[in-house]
Amino acid sequence: MAVDKPGGGGAAASSSSPSAASTADRFLKIVLSWDYLRLVADSKGSDQTKGLKYAKNSYASVAEYLGVFEPLLFEEVKAQIVQGRSSEEDEIGLDWQKGAVGLCTESEGFHKFPMAVPDDFRDIVSENDLLLLSKDKFEEGVTPTAYAFAVVEQRGGKATISLRTFVAGEIKNLNVSKPVKSSRLQRIASIFSTPDSFLWVLKMCSLSTILREYSAMHSVASLPFKDLILSASDKNKDGDDQNRAWNVPEPLMDYLQTNLNGSQLEAVNAGLSRRSFVLIQGPPGTGKTQTILGLLSAVLHSAPARMQTKGGFDVQKHGPELDIEGKNANWMKASPWLIGANPRDLIMPVDGDDGFYPTGNDLKPEVISSNRKYRAHVLVCAPSNSALDEIVSRVLLTGIRDENNSTYNPKIVRIGLKAHHSVKAVSMDYLIQQKLSGVDRSADGGRRGAGEYDRIRASVLDEAAIVFSTLSFSGSAIFSRMTRAFDVVIIDEAAQAVEPATLVPLVHGCRQVFLVGDPVQLPATVISKTAQKLGYATSLFQRFQAAGFPVQMLKIQYRMHPEISIFPSKEFYEGILQDGEGLNKKRPWHSYSCFGPFCFFDIDGIESQPSGSGSWVNEDEVEFITLLYHQLAMHYPELKSSSQVALISPYRHQVKLLKDHFKSTFGDQSKEVIDVNTVDGFQGREKEVVIFSCVRCNKEQKIGFVNDYRRMNVAITRARSAVLVIGSASTLQKDEHWNNLVESAKERNHYFKVSKPFTTFFAEDNFKTMKVEKPPPPDTRISQAIEAISEVVAGQEAMDVDDADQADGDDYDAMEGDDGGGDD
Repeated sequence: MAVDKPGGGGAAASSSSPSAASTADRFLKIVLSWDYLRLVADSKGSDQTKGLKYAKNSYASVAEYLGVFEPLLFEEVKAQIVQGRSSEEDEIGLDWQKGAVGLCTESEGFHKFPMAVPDDFRDIVSENDLLLLSKDKFEEGVTPTAYAFAVVEQRGGKATISLRTFVAGEIKNLNVSKPVKSSRLQRIASIFSTPDSFLWVLKMCSLSTILREYSAMHSVASLPFKDLILSASDKNKDGDDQNRAWNVPEPLMDYLQTNLNGSQLEAVNAGLSRRSFVLIQGPPGTGKTQTILGLLSAVLHSAPARMQTKGGFDVQKHGPELDIEGKNANWMKASPWLIGANPRDLIMPVDGDDGFYPTGNDLKPEVISSNRKYRAHVLVCAPSNSALDEIVSRVLLTGIRDENNSTYNPKIVRIGLKAHHSVKAVSMDYLIQQKLSGVDRSADGGRRGAGEYDRIRASVLDEAAIVFSTLSFSGSAIFSRMTRAFDVVIIDEAAQAVEPATLVPLVHGCRQVFLVGDPVQLPATVISKTAQKLGYATSLFQRFQAAGFPVQMLKIQYRMHPEISIFPSKEFYEGILQDGEGLNKKRPWHSYSCFGPFCFFDIDGIESQPSGSGSWVNEDEVEFITLLYHQLAMHYPELKSSSQVALISPYRHQVKLLKDHFKSTFGDQSKEVIDVNTVDGFQGREKEVVIFSCVRCNKEQKIGFVNDYRRMNVAITRARSAVLVIGSASTLQKDEHWNNLVESAKERNHYFKVSKPFTTFFAEDNFKTMKVEKPPPPDTRISQAIEAISEVVAGQEAMDVDDADQADGDDYDAMEGDDGGGDD
């Protein structure tokens, strides 16, 4: 099948757009009509915003919504095509291949034909990959005259791919019904009609993800909460929350109240109110995943309030109890199979029938309480595979809780590509193989057709209590074969996804959506600078929040030393972040002021830009960081581990330079002593000590995307006990947030101006000056003051008071150990 359509058969179909196929056709006609050379030329222009509209917080109609988002989405497609070619070339070394055009047919305005290509080329293309076809190679000295885009419909037999292209003309102003004639397309069309003709072919990029986002965007009109999405207002919620609310069984609620803090519990309770949309903001270290696990426990084991009475569940009143003979007689009438075979044993219960529902990560059914014969069907999504696998692994590791407060291991399935090895046991492919191994193959001689495979795949999805998928893959055609819709969709890291991506999993008929994330951490990745400038990178979470939609904020952080958390709390969270218990204990490296908990090293290095990279490096910062780490590891060998120390930077070329420098300094084992990555690559992770290289240093005070306060927030909140920031204060302080960070370091006497040669900073005499004197315990200082005042006023000794106070003094020598990908 050429295009994965959200929705399709079964229960999911009712919520999907009836024109999904025509929507995909519209998308492909527009994209396939474009002139590649013009796209490249336009990408080098200055202002491309003409005729485009800024994204808004709320919309009056679907037409207005699509009128803003559709053009911005196509700007992103253009940018992905231009960038995708260069990245494919860099990573795979692809080049032009020669292909033979097969018999061409016309259908629905498209030209469709098979193409014979080399096996190695066929192996690296997939459905919905965009290809460039040309009569001549695009190379120096050649002016191509006949070329067009094509999309892969499917990989055919050996060395064959099926393609679709559109050559009726170029589509301007997104008006599909009026393509403008194009001589290049006419010339390429004549080649298609010539038997056994040859064309050069080049892989550009994949359209799968953005095609699903486009289809989801056009499905807004058919979503049950269309008005809420358009207006970003909870005034459009349907029904009375109290009548729709779900009650948590008392043992489970006792567990949640004991194991969740107040703000986490408020977030779970907001979900149980059955509001259509619930937004949960989780600042760094506030237990966002723990809250999601609590949500899953509550959603899967709660019951609608309307089904309950004050005394518990409604039950029918019965007549007087029968004696034993009477009971036996009734049992025999009602259950004649008690003396034979039970006919129901021959029927496998489905969809919670009679209180049975498959669960656990094996294939056995569980008996559900007779009070609740229906298990909610939950879809959990995240923008990336790594973020998704983090939740899957937590569910596998800890399980969730059932209505009796027992550990419960729900039947789950993780669908999609690139599953981490730790979650392979619940991946779709693994579970299908497990089921196939138990299928009786004697009837078909052991043959397993595509139909059998699809049937089992659909049954795995239906049986799972929780399905895990990336946002993009939730638009896959495999969902169209489900017989059950999803009741609840939970989207983690929702602030890292563009709005159309967030809409993809909503087409499966869900009744409630949880958006969990943090708009002041990493934003969505948008390649088009034009689309980004006009607000396309704004997530649905961020738009709702900006429009005044209520947000449940998690307020207690359990990661950072208070000297670290005080700045992001004040700068990004209006000072509401609170520190969990036990975070303020000293680490051994806190004995030196240059090793944390919060430091800024002001270095006026020299920035440079590797040719054609668009990225930046600063060799002076690399040199200082190497010396800093060497001193840290020499004094505290327990930190000579990549599990303890991370080195992060906003720029991938700086990351590469740091890795190379550490390898040449520490040898091949450098990966084992320190973890080096981009800020984006470190989202959601934490280390004991984090060293942050800012890179930018220039007289013009240009800092590029280092001025993104969200990346600053992520960078400095990865650390548990020490964050060491290296940058040029004079360059960075033009930005308000960076100025506040530098001033905060100065106020706390943790600002260091470092000049060349950097070795003098760590010279023994200078290093001694950074030794932190151990202050006397607070109670001792208080008692000394009391003693002095008492001697002056009362003329008598206060030793008894002093001794008593000192006995309760804090132990300031307390030490504690471990608390337990992006680009420019």
